[in-house]
Formats: sequence, C-alpha cells, structure tokens
Amino acid sequence: MRRGLLFLGAAVAAGALFAALIVLPVFMGAGQLLYGGGSGGFCVDTSQASRQPEETSDAKAIPADYLKLYKKAGKDYGLPWNVLAGIGKVETDHGRSTLPGVSSGENYAGAGGPMQFLESTFKAFAVDGNKDGKKSRYDPADAIPSAARYLKHNGAPERMRTALYMYNHSWDYVDLVLSWSKRYGGGDFTIVQANGPKCSDTENLPDDVDEIVQRIIDFALAQRGKRYVFGANGPDAWDCSSLVEGAYKSVGLTIPPSTWTQWPFGVRIPKGSERPGDLVFFNSGPGTSWDRPGHVGLVIGNGKMIAARCATCVPNIGVQSYKRSDWVGVTRPLANPQVQEQLKKLQAR
Repeated sequence: MRRGLLFLGAAVAAGALFAALIVLPVFMGAGQLLYGGGSGGFCVDTSQASRQPEETSDAKAIPADYLKLYKKAGKDYGLPWNVLAGIGKVETDHGRSTLPGVSSGENYAGAGGPMQFLESTFKAFAVDGNKDGKKSRYDPADAIPSAARYLKHNGAPERMRTALYMYNHSWDYVDLVLSWSKRYGGGDFTIVQANGPKCSDTENLPDDVDEIVQRIIDFALAQRGKRYVFGANGPDAWDCSSLVEGAYKSVGLTIPPSTWTQWPFGVRIPKGSERPGDLVFFNSGPGTSWDRPGHVGLVIGNGKMIAARCATCVPNIGVQSYKRSDWVGVTRPLANPQVQEQLKKLQAR
C-alpha cells in the first residue's frame, strides 16, 4: 500500500565510545543513503556470504567469552562471526570500556550495553541468548545475538554494508567495523554487497525475458533489505506502489505513483497469462475493495513477485507467491499506449 573515523584508533583500545556509534531506532527511515540500482542483468553469487572464517592472531585479543558468543551468534544467524566481533570492538572494545553506558546506565545518547543498543531497538530485536528468562542489553549473552538478529533483519549477510549502515548511519563506521572484521577473520574472507538479484532468484525468470524487463526486475530485487514505510518513495525505503513505480522509472519509463492509479493504467491481463514485468493487485489494506485494490507487486515469473510488503513483515521487501485468496487481477503497464510511446523514444536514442 502507499502514499496518500580515522576515529577510534588508540581511543578504541582505551575503550572510547563515540556518540555516533550507537544503534538507531528500529523504524527510522529518513536519511539512510543505502544502495540501489540493478545488477545490469546478471545475478550475484551469495553462497559465501555466511561463511565462518578462521581466527587470526588478532582474534586472540578478544576475551574468550566474547569470542565464543560471537561465533555462536554467527552460526545461529548465518553471519560471519568476525563481523559481530568488529562491531563489538568498535562499540566498546568487547565490553571492556569503562565509559558510561557499557556495563550499566546509558551514555548521553541513550545507548547501553556492549553492543550499544538504544532501548527501543533492543526491545524490538532482543534475544534471550542464555535462556535465563531475561533479556538484557548489558548482558553480552543477550546483546550479541540480538545484534546478529538486527543485522539479519537489515539484509545481512547478502547485503552486509547496508546492514551495518542501518546499525549505525555512518559509512566511516561501516568501514571501521569491516577493517576489524578482516583483522579477526582469516582465509579469503570477503564482504558481500549484493545489490542485484541473488542467483537463486533468477530461477524464477523465464529464458525469454527481454532486457528492459530484466532491468526493471533487477532494480526491484535490489531493494530487498530496505524498509517498508507507508508513503516513502526511496531510495532508502519504499511502499508497494513506489517500489513498482521506482523500478519502471529506473529504465526511463513513467507509470502512475499510487496503487489506485496503477490499477486502471495497465492493460488488463487474464490470470494465468501474466509475464515478468506485469503488476499483480490485491484487495488488501484500509479503504480497498475488489474493484479498488490497495496492494501491488511486480511479477518476476513462475508464480513469484517482488513486493514491498509491510513494516512488520520479514523481510519488509521480498519475493513471495502472488497466488493467494485476495488476488484481484493482473495488468501490463508495458502495453499502455503512453508507455509504448516512451519505449519508442528510448529505443530511438
């Protein structure tokens, strides 16, 4: 639905905390300069994204209890353990900092615990890691898996830089965390930032999809890991119709901005005849009906669509089946005469 930095250095070793290095509230959307754009028609191999690297000699400086927790959380959530260790190092030197807000209380920005959670964010993603019936952001047994859960929610490990940026809105922070991660993890540890579709997603695409439809779909798939925010229109957050509009806009095509105006815009297609690039509509959301659908998704093929689903859905933007009980119908924007004229102009360039 829709509308209507160079910084820590020696200070880290001393346990310095910077106000910027905190976890921002869970549903904040504005100002997140996240990755966008398509993959240019090729898929991204993310098979190594969750690989657990070996320890380096630098990892021996991590307290043994923290190292064990990083590794367990990494395994449990499918994340490289050394990225969690990098966060722990940058935030509080693995809980060894003596500044306010580490073992108790909060710093002046409201962050607390070894992984520096704001209370609101911790409540949203808290994990009872040691199964003691309590969830405390000051207990590393709870804080570390909670951090892993938060990263996972924001697109890790396939979009690791995006997830780290969501953890703390600073690209310098992201770079610093990853520099420590590389120091801790041995072997051929690499960070995956898959802005295009994963190779497994391309199994949904028929072989005869033309280039412009491929690019539209690539753009939409690249938005996974970002937020659903009602009324948002990118680049850091989308709602269902803005995602579709943005995907078409990425290739130079203009379609209406809202679900209610998109529904009559495209040429109606019988169910069962839909093709990649078509739009599927649903009787979902307040003020909607069977002749005024309120939710839309983009067909990618074989009964699957990419859609901005809802703020509490996991993931907010993802691939799912569109063959459900509230499915209203299908339209083909590419068959609209206005879009046909736009295509002619694009092809003439």
